[in-house]
Amino acid sequence: MTEHANTEEQSDILTVAKASRNNLMISALAGTGKTSTLELLERAVPRGPILYLVFNKKNADEAAKRMLSTTTVRTFNSMGHRIWSTGRTIRLDPRKTNAILRDIIDNAPKDYRDTLWGVYYEVLGGVGLAKALGYIPEGLHPNAKRLISRPQLHKAMEERPDDLTADLIDTVLQRSIKQAYEGLIDYNDQIYMPALFGGAYPQFPLVLVDEYQDLSPVNHALLKKLVRGRLIGVGDPWQNIYGFRGASAGGIEEAKETYSCEALPLSISFRCPSAIVRNVHWHVPHFKWFTEGGQVERPISLRVDDIADDTTIICRNNAPLLSMAFRLLGAGRSISIAGSEIGPRIIGIMKKLGPETLRRDGVLASIKEWEADRLEKESKTASDMAACMRIFALQGKDLSGAMAYAKHIFDQRGSILLTTGHKAKGLEWPNVIHLDPWLVRKEPTAQNKTLDYMISNRS
Repeated sequence: MTEHANTEEQSDILTVAKASRNNLMISALAGTGKTSTLELLERAVPRGPILYLVFNKKNADEAAKRMLSTTTVRTFNSMGHRIWSTGRTIRLDPRKTNAILRDIIDNAPKDYRDTLWGVYYEVLGGVGLAKALGYIPEGLHPNAKRLISRPQLHKAMEERPDDLTADLIDTVLQRSIKQAYEGLIDYNDQIYMPALFGGAYPQFPLVLVDEYQDLSPVNHALLKKLVRGRLIGVGDPWQNIYGFRGASAGGIEEAKETYSCEALPLSISFRCPSAIVRNVHWHVPHFKWFTEGGQVERPISLRVDDIADDTTIICRNNAPLLSMAFRLLGAGRSISIAGSEIGPRIIGIMKKLGPETLRRDGVLASIKEWEADRLEKESKTASDMAACMRIFALQGKDLSGAMAYAKHIFDQRGSILLTTGHKAKGLEWPNVIHLDPWLVRKEPTAQNKTLDYMISNRS
């Protein structure tokens, strides 16, 4: 495609933005210049206070350097923090939920503590999801804006919680809400509290929202209170991959109806050359390119010696990445595994499989029992986690050795990056390998199709 074709898309958006005060929703595909379009929009609309909402601090810092002085750039978290802190002295503790849960466990009867530690990670995950989806325990704060019920929260969780886990989630939330009113919050509270419990909301004639497809229900609730004039949202409806974390499926389509948005496209990618774009036409046939070139290969086998040092390996699941990590280390290559939470979680589960002297066969048997128990609770990730643990079990003679191998792998800091598709969102690299693509293609669900598309346009 030519530069003129892409300029026409941007020109159409600017023309519509200047000609009316309608709300707009721009469907911007991967690498299509959405940030530069937002900058053009900011200068095209009538001059005045503008709020520009983004998801992470890095993007906010970059945008603040480019935007006009009349534009306030905020992350959703920083905006919520300011709203909730009006009239309060606020202290931020990222590990607030952990501290609440640990205090509950430490004060429980001694012979009951092991049982509580056994559901530690499930409770932490449930509390985080509750704050993203807008759950408030029944009977509490009747004037707050409750978005979902208890059964709806349990259905959305990674696995169906038992009564103990469900009650612990409610107890932690009760204490967390009380502490937030007293001034102690965590990152989730920055949005959860003002969105559901209120606060002093500033007014802006125009609100710009980036990555609209990633908004969770509490993000949407916060936004509704901020939009008192015009809304212009930008997002890629084909990159909505955070449903497991609370992002609303179909959020862009809902916004068109909620805010009566006029829909406009940005479909020509500056980042992805022609070969990369053609490779995802099966999912997004109207995707176009600005530059010819690129290369897509489908090798029958993957030799570690052929993997360049600046390569990023992306997979849907963790277990294939760990197997590849061992292969690379065995060949003398240096690696890094993205994400800080998966390692401690796997090691934490392994510690409960038995004594550290438990021999390999016993470890494998315990992993099988753990997986069966989690699958009975309808866990969505148990099979992948069990596969990860088996990889480590096969490396060590006993449980102690298996956990040592796990720690060794996750401590690596090298040149070849291994990451899941969900952690690769919003990033790009010159060389990308989609490892075991059949994992997202064997079940053609909407989320898998979207994840396949997203992984395939990271370069």
